Amino acid sequence: MKKMYAWLLGSFLCVASYAQENFPSVSVKTLGGQSVDFSKLVSGSGDTAVVVSFWATWCVPCVTELDNINDVFADWQKEKPFKLLAISIDDARTSQRVKTFVKGKGWGFDVLTDVNNDLKRALNINDVPHVLIIKNNKVVYQHTGYVAGNEDELFTKIKTL
Repeated sequence: MKKMYAWLLGSFLCVASYAQENFPSVSVKTLGGQSVDFSKLVSGSGDTAVVVSFWATWCVPCVTELDNINDVFADWQKEKPFKLLAISIDDARTSQRVKTFVKGKGWGFDVLTDVNNDLKRALNINDVPHVLIIKNNKVVYQHTGYVAGNEDELFTKIKTL
């Protein structure tokens, strides 16, 4: 009987520790060129949800999604504060356009670049747009692709956290 309890306890601890995400210590860059450790960005947010949106300047659905989120971002922040990190996966050839592109869009959230796609690979993200919601250092939601209305689904999920 003791062995069974020990086995059950061990199994429970394994499952509990698996649920805790360890985000990669991968550098992404701000639009000003400063390197920032992604794991510190998400782990330092405490109880605040962090939305991470992988996108590219050449990805029309990505840009549409971020434009639509930007249109309601200020209102969302009043209702339920959260952090939004839009991470561009533009490669070295197109990454030079990101800063100008974002400035022209007037997005009111943080935009970072993952030029070598190190973070994208580390998180096993294959397609864009790809959105993650991270809360208390765990991925609690993720979605790939975009159709009109997905931003409402995203905010509905954020409000439940």
